Order: sequence, then C-alpha cells, then structure tokens
Amino acid sequence: MIHTLFAAALLAGADPAAMQDSVVSTPAETREVSLTVYNQSFAVVRERRDVALRAGANRLRYEGVAREIEPATVRLRSLTAPGTISVREQNYQFDVVNPNVILDHAVGRRVRLVRGWGPEAQVLEGTLLSAPSSGGSVLRTDDGRLLLNPGGEWQVTELPPGLALRPSLLWMLSSARGGPQRLEVSYISGGMTWAADYVAVLDAAEQHVDLSGWVTLTNQSGTAYTDAALQLLAGDVRVVTPRVMGRQAGVQLGQLVATAANDEAFREQGFFEYHLYTLDGRTTLANNETKQIGLLDARGAGVRRRLVFDSRRAWGWDWRPGASARTDEVKAAIMLEMRNSAENGLGRPLPAGTLRLYKADDAGSLQFLGEDRIDHTPRDETLRLYVGDAFDVVATRKVVADVPVGTRARDVTISVNVRNHKDTPADVTVVEHFWSNWSVLSTTHPVEKKDASTGEIPLRVPANSEATVTVKVHVTW
Repeated sequence: MIHTLFAAALLAGADPAAMQDSVVSTPAETREVSLTVYNQSFAVVRERRDVALRAGANRLRYEGVAREIEPATVRLRSLTAPGTISVREQNYQFDVVNPNVILDHAVGRRVRLVRGWGPEAQVLEGTLLSAPSSGGSVLRTDDGRLLLNPGGEWQVTELPPGLALRPSLLWMLSSARGGPQRLEVSYISGGMTWAADYVAVLDAAEQHVDLSGWVTLTNQSGTAYTDAALQLLAGDVRVVTPRVMGRQAGVQLGQLVATAANDEAFREQGFFEYHLYTLDGRTTLANNETKQIGLLDARGAGVRRRLVFDSRRAWGWDWRPGASARTDEVKAAIMLEMRNSAENGLGRPLPAGTLRLYKADDAGSLQFLGEDRIDHTPRDETLRLYVGDAFDVVATRKVVADVPVGTRARDVTISVNVRNHKDTPADVTVVEHFWSNWSVLSTTHPVEKKDASTGEIPLRVPANSEATVTVKVHVTW
C-alpha cells in the first residue's frame, strides 16, 4: 500500500521513458546524519547523501527513513546546487516486506501450505480466504475443504507488488542539472525521546550531595543512526498536533558512556527560549535501544533537609473503624532543598528528569533513599524534592473547635501534636491551609503567613520528646 501525501499531477510533459527507472538512494550512501531530540518523544532528523540525478524528470526512491516519520515535515534540498530541484509529488511507502503483509496481499490468490518436515511433509494447495492478521487464516484446498487456522509453513509464488524492503520516500522531481549532487533530507520522526536522570549521594552529615547527571536517550523510531551528531533540546516546545509515538517494542539497554568527573560530554547553550545541549563528538543510536551519556558532575552541593506536616495530607476519605471525624494522623514528608547556584557548586540549567537520592551506610554501601521528578530548572532557582515520608517523626492533627460567628465567619482552633522518636532533635514545619480570609487570634508558636491561604509554623522537637502547636484563627468569607 502506498499512501499519497501530496496530491499532485505527474510531471507535466515528462518523458515516460525517463520516468520508468527510479534512482535509488540507500542508507549505505549516507555521508552525514545529525539529530536534535526533544523531550516530547520526537526528533528532527537530518541526513546528507550523494545522489546522481538526471537533468529533467527524475523518480527518486529514498530508502531507510524512520518508520515513525511525519511525512508532512519532510524537506528536500540540494547542497551542491541550491534551488535547482523542484519536487512535484511525494509518497511515503510504509508497507514493508514481512510475513503478515505478504499473506495479507495473498488473500484471494493461490498459495501452498507445507505441514510437517522431510519426506513425510504434507503439501496442500488452494486459495487463501483469510490471513492471520484478520483474526485467523482460512485456506480453501483444491479438493474443496476449508482449513481453519492450519499450522505449517505458508508459501507464495511471488512477492506482491508495491511492497518496499524498508520504509521509503518516493519523489517525482525535476532537476535543472544532471550529475552527482549532495542532497539534504530533513524531517520530524516520532519514537525518539530523552530525559535527564540524576544521582545524588548524601554525605554522612546530610548537608552536602555529590550530584551526577545522565542523559537517557531512547530510540524507537524504526531505524538506526550511525555516527550521528547529536543535540538535545530542553524546554516545553509547543506543538499543535500530537507527536507520533514510537511503537512499544522491546527496548534493549544500550551502552553506558562513562565520563570522568567534570569532563561533561555535552556543551550547553541558550537557544531561543530553550536550552540546547550538543554532544562532543558523535554517537550511534541503534533502533530499540536506550543509551545513557554523561551530562554533569558536581561535587559538594549544599542541601537542606526539612520534615513537613501538611494538613492537606489529612483530607482523605479512607476512614478507619472508630476513627474520629476531625482527628487525623499526618505523615511527615521528607523534603530536600538545593540551590542551583554557582556558589553552591551548581549554577547550570538542569533539564527535567528524575533525581534519585542515595546515602552510604556504616559499611560504605550505598542505600536508595527515594526519588522525585524535577522540572526544567534554570540557574539560581531552588530545587525542592519530596523523597519519602519519615518513620520516627509522627503527628496527630485535631480540629479542636469550629464555632460559627455570625453568618459569614467561623473561629477554628487546630492542634497538631508532633512526636519525635529519634535520639536527635527534629526540625519540622507544620503547614495549615485556610481557603478564605483568615487571621490568627491566638497561637502557641509564631505563624508565618506564606500567602492568602497558607500559614507555616516552624518547630523544633527535642529527641525522644513531643511538642504541640495550637492555633486559633478567625475565618471569614
């Protein structure tokens, strides 16, 4: 099946004899390939090949494009003689040779079925009425029987017309000059994506981390890219049509390209309103492969650890038998904050990805402590990571009183009892949310008003001890 992408007439006045034979360009003739891969599961592919064209009308078959190509994005130009090529028609041939496609094309035709092996093999001939891809195969044998889903080896006498050995672009074009030309073909392909993966290792004092970053690049576009120049674009690029997603084939973990400390593989630059990362050197991306390449290596970045009791975590509806309606157990979220500044040993744009936190135990073995997703983070911004929930620091939150005051106000008293079962003091932050106008009437601890709906109460709880915060607020609406 050939899907016509641009409806156009054949070359007006073209010599039919000149159009009979196609000029074929194969991946083996590729001289240069470069890729720009985006976070949103697509890439811009650019290939340069040497192709000999005739002066006048040409039929050019360009083989080996990505299976996930977006044909409407294709651009063809001559680097040898710019402006001398005019494309009149373009077709994308994606009906490639494979057993299912061949059998689909053989429906209604005579086929042969071989059952068994060797001298005892049974050979049946007849007409194929249904192919396996249609829900099951049906063979009408020459003696009139109908065989449903027969097992064995199917044989056909000829390859169906119109099939390609690999996904190909077919152009009908005219060239103002004949002879060899270097052509550049560019297009967008789905099935390629990248993300950053970070590993942060806490020191013994839990005040600094060593941060390393990797680019994790996955190619499911349907073709390989050999010795390619690679660029990665970090940012939220707007697209008005959904990108083509790669087929979820079995992805193999590719080679891990190690980098020495502070010998980063990518050069970063601001580009438009995004950030562009260019690989030093070239790399090969096999199809259905995931490859990792070093992105950054930073040592001794300062971090701050916080335990946060947020009242929003107590608003669930998973009530337990006998639980009080206005009393909740609240878990302490473990938060890490890290300033992305040069003074803190960082100070570079950090692409979106997953950050995983580790710490060495007393025996020196790294233990996994949790992970969080980070968004694209500019320099001089703060990373805030939620990596887990505390084990030994717990809290009970109670709405002690909720008293109407007139028709559009209430006085609400909230008590939060924090219990620290560790042998060291715990610094915690109690966060309360009020979804209307509010003011503090009384409190046991200072309340910092963060915004119109949020108040924070910092609290230090001694080792193996507890502390209770009680705050009374006036809420109006």
